[in-house]
Amino acid sequence: MEGLELQGKDLIAAGFPEGRAIGIAINVMLKHPRKMNKEEALALLARIAADPAAFGEHGPYAPIADALTGRDRTREGLFDLVPRKDYRAYGREHIEQGAIHQMEVAMKLPVTVAGALMPDAHHGYGLPIGGVLAVENAVIPYGVGVDIGCRMCLSIFNIPPAVLSTHAADHGRLLVEHTRFGRAVHERPMDHPVLERAEFGTIPVVKHLKDRAWRQIGSSGSGNHFVEFGVVAITDPGNEFGLPPGEYLALLSHSGSRGLGAGIAAHYTRVAKEHCRLPDEARNLAWLSLDGAEGQEYWAAMNLAGDFASACHHQIHERIARALGERPAAMVENHHNFAWKEVHAGREVIVHRKGATPAGKGVLGVIPGSMTAPGYIVRGTGVAESIASASHGAGRTMSRTRAKETLDPRAVKQHLANHGITLIGGGLDEAPMAYKDIATVMGSQRDLVEVIGSFTPKVVRMCGDGSAAED
Repeated sequence: MEGLELQGKDLIAAGFPEGRAIGIAINVMLKHPRKMNKEEALALLARIAADPAAFGEHGPYAPIADALTGRDRTREGLFDLVPRKDYRAYGREHIEQGAIHQMEVAMKLPVTVAGALMPDAHHGYGLPIGGVLAVENAVIPYGVGVDIGCRMCLSIFNIPPAVLSTHAADHGRLLVEHTRFGRAVHERPMDHPVLERAEFGTIPVVKHLKDRAWRQIGSSGSGNHFVEFGVVAITDPGNEFGLPPGEYLALLSHSGSRGLGAGIAAHYTRVAKEHCRLPDEARNLAWLSLDGAEGQEYWAAMNLAGDFASACHHQIHERIARALGERPAAMVENHHNFAWKEVHAGREVIVHRKGATPAGKGVLGVIPGSMTAPGYIVRGTGVAESIASASHGAGRTMSRTRAKETLDPRAVKQHLANHGITLIGGGLDEAPMAYKDIATVMGSQRDLVEVIGSFTPKVVRMCGDGSAAED
């Protein structure tokens, strides 16, 4: 293209209007690697001027076509926020301002239909932990969270809980022998049908995560994830388990989809941010349309991760039950960090519950406290204003960093001993003092759930490496 001399009057003669398109065209043609003489270049430019749309997606000529049509690619995929929709915050007086601000931003998304903030809410990435968001025909990867399908699973055994006082060491050994956390995995993972799912062969990012999923199945994450023995007290005579009111030995686990979920979340968050650009304060709330291939891929991958998380819990409980020589008399399982297709106010929406428990009418769940505070077995009441949701726990009142910097290890150890807690693993970031008062949280959502029993931890197993985990 060396020696090619194009002038504005030449391009006007070729059909270009006066203006910036002429300068852009000359610059593009001068830098084009293909050698053309002036006559050939002007013939090509005349074709672009006559039908710019035909060249709009063709690499080197796209800037010329865009200038002719007025297309501004920098605005494409860019969404503005809209006036904030109203939402209910339960226990607002106990929620940190950062979480409230994040919820306020989420309620300004153009796809938002409704929202609610649970009383255990605290700051997260994108949607706050404890945030519930219903949107129109879209899914927000960071509205679901990094640990996709994280859940609680409770097995109740028809065994007197006094064994935890007389044989606490034995139950601690069972947890050490049959549970794995963080980087530790079982030497001989158990097989499971979830590992044969078609998604592992049809979704590229999932395909690359299958080996990791196989290694990690039946294990738990780090951070706030745990497996613990404790005492369940059934208080509702009409409970769905058919168990007489009284106390029982129980096993409670909290964990999610491990590396599979984290890999899916990381990939599709990047994809969402590329396709849906938002103002800086909302950029972590980028969504994928369910009408698009990427949205459908994420939806399938998210559901796979949720089923994988469930499989992990079931294997944990199977291993422990086998070691106990008992079958559970009842089991309760519920998950958060997920998106559901539901109908609210007569309209189908995608409900994101990030660190929030489904609490539809009659739906059972478990809301844990801390290591030294009881959790609760609950039955949802289906309150529409909460988008049929409740808290997923007590919620943090102290960041992990602050807990590790300010709490006294000796004081924490004494506090656990005073409550009769045997702790295996666990760090200062998971100390009971780092969490809100579960009684206050439950008091803020008494209309959202009915309590049918409680769970009091006694022997607790955690990773203990202090790694962060999003609830």
